[in-house]
Amino acid sequence: MNTIVLASSSPRRRELLRKFNIEPIIAKADIHERIHSHETVEQIAMGLAFEKANQLTDRFSNGEIIIGADTIVACDGQILGKPKDEEEAIDMLKLLSGRQHVVVTGISIIKLNTNIKIIDYEKTIVKFRKLSNDKILNYIKTKEYIDKAGAYGIQGLGGILVERIKGCYFNIVGLPIYKLDILLEKHFDISLL
Repeated sequence: MNTIVLASSSPRRRELLRKFNIEPIIAKADIHERIHSHETVEQIAMGLAFEKANQLTDRFSNGEIIIGADTIVACDGQILGKPKDEEEAIDMLKLLSGRQHVVVTGISIIKLNTNIKIIDYEKTIVKFRKLSNDKILNYIKTKEYIDKAGAYGIQGLGGILVERIKGCYFNIVGLPIYKLDILLEKHFDISLL
């Protein structure tokens, strides 16, 4: 069995892999998330995912498979990262209220001691219901918005904010598991199921 390294400290990504009997080595990449205005959301997500995976290549040397992922939320071309405080989280939720936004996760998979480097992405469209100020403030009080791009977690209490989605649910959680399975099967002969 190949050793899988997850270039992320995201508990959500780790738990998704564990569901499929993969116990990854967790090795957080410490990158400066640069965003260039001339790049698309997809390019940014893929670039950050590759940076995360690539940064770990000198920490391992026995043919490990390193998976990097980066999830970006964007609304009308505006990228919504992880809010720095409650005020920014409230502003993000007000922006998303009653509107559609996109969630893009870049995936990068690198197999050490080979030249195999895969970069791809998954995109999901999310429509928020119209949110009252009270609903936003009640959600903020839960503190669930902390460390979440776009200031919400669909897999938790934030699911109540979402009216509908088009695309992969797990992409919004942070790791499009079906796309990962396709890439692992095609390029590494690894099946998650």
